[in-house]
Amino acid sequence: MSLTKKRKVAVTKVDKNKVYSLKDASTLVKEINCTKFDSSVDLHIRLGVDPKKADQQVRGTVSLPHGTGKTKKVLVLCTPDKEAAAKEAGADFVGLDEFITKIEGGWVDIDVIIATPAVMPKIGKLGKVLGPRNLMPNPKTGTVTNDVAAAVNEVKGGKIAFKVDKAGIVHASIGRISFAPDKIAENSAELINAIIKLKPSTAKGIYLKGVSMASTMSPGITLDTKQLLN
Repeated sequence: MSLTKKRKVAVTKVDKNKVYSLKDASTLVKEINCTKFDSSVDLHIRLGVDPKKADQQVRGTVSLPHGTGKTKKVLVLCTPDKEAAAKEAGADFVGLDEFITKIEGGWVDIDVIIATPAVMPKIGKLGKVLGPRNLMPNPKTGTVTNDVAAAVNEVKGGKIAFKVDKAGIVHASIGRISFAPDKIAENSAELINAIIKLKPSTAKGIYLKGVSMASTMSPGITLDTKQLLN
């Protein structure tokens, strides 16, 4: 695939043999942006874990101090007594049976699903549809709760969920290219620190093996993991 002029210039600005500080990377990622739209800024964090082992599954949530820059569509599946609170908190969709039917029919035009414990037995059958898309409500990510209003506020305020994949890598969006460098750095640090705190006790050797930052269609910038750990 041929590179565009902007992409060629961007590639020349990134030294593949250099590791960058979080501060420098957060500035450079804006300089090498190749898109005309407000692209996503993502972190790709390679961990020294074996995802096949249940006790080395790294997953959790973190509230980014400056949000993600993206308005998330939130569906709350709950009993009628919780619907008013969910709507007041800003949930985009609220209900139960009608949305279960829609999801069974293939509808997944949502970013986060929050559910109350009482309705989880009904939602279980949606696992094949929601699981691969990381949309299945889970107590570990705070998306199964009776306090639906608080959960909606957290998601709308910049709370994200992350999970290590089969290759041992966590992929997460931490902002938009329009963010100031300091906001990109602070959001990144919040996510990285959250992942470091979740290091499994059974994980041996180097835990934070590699971290790279990139915006949509831009080359990756390798971060200095030693500095991140300190």
